[in-house]
Amino acid sequence: MKDKILSLLGFAQKSGNLLSGENTCQLFIRKNKIKLIIISEEASANSKNKFMNICDSKNIPFMVFGSKNELSSAIGKFNRAIIGIKDEKFSQRILDLYKSEI
Repeated sequence: MKDKILSLLGFAQKSGNLLSGENTCQLFIRKNKIKLIIISEEASANSKNKFMNICDSKNIPFMVFGSKNELSSAIGKFNRAIIGIKDEKFSQRILDLYKSEI
């Protein structure tokens, strides 16, 4: 399951449907362009709380998933703890895989 999600993140990055980093994700949340937020398990408590609260207030689904290294490797970036998915279908597929494992 984890490998499938990480693979989907790679596809989302290649297709231009993925954003990463706290500032970028916050900006696009304000523009109502984000369909799913993925928060690394290793993100600071402050970052986790901030994004969980933002997502709750905007009705954006979120999941706490993977290490920074796993997420960063999957998208070909360095040291990313927050990922935003812009595409509805990608976000739904990732959420479905995530929920099937809980």
